[in-house]
Amino acid sequence: MSAIIPAMNIRDQLNNDLKAALKSGDAARKGALRLVLAAIKQAEIDKRPAGALDEGEVLAVIQKEAKARREAIAVAQKANRADLVAANEAELTVIESYLPKQLTREELVGLARAAIADAGAAGPQQMGAVMKLLAPHTKG
Repeated sequence: MSAIIPAMNIRDQLNNDLKAALKSGDAARKGALRLVLAAIKQAEIDKRPAGALDEGEVLAVIQKEAKARREAIAVAQKANRADLVAANEAELTVIESYLPKQLTREELVGLARAAIADAGAAGPQQMGAVMKLLAPHTKG
């Protein structure tokens, strides 16, 4: 009889990867993971007394951190700071590895067409019904 191993949540994965980065001496990965875990901890503190974040909320924090790195890269490029661009790109690469794979344009168009057909939408006035069906498939 084999035991079923439960799927690891994102936060546990981040903590395990941080331990691995500490052991291997990977400074860039270690720094990025510490920043993400600190942001998650801060979000939990801000949410009190509700407690721990669910998977969706953790994912939202990771997305927010990725967005912050993209904005920092843009600002550093305008300031001609290649060192900051490189550092933020390294952090962004680590952070994006924890985000779900982005949909391609073709996949998104296919999902939108299916939602339009399911909603029976004939015009822009039914956009709300279409979005209600489409949003759960594109979240994250």
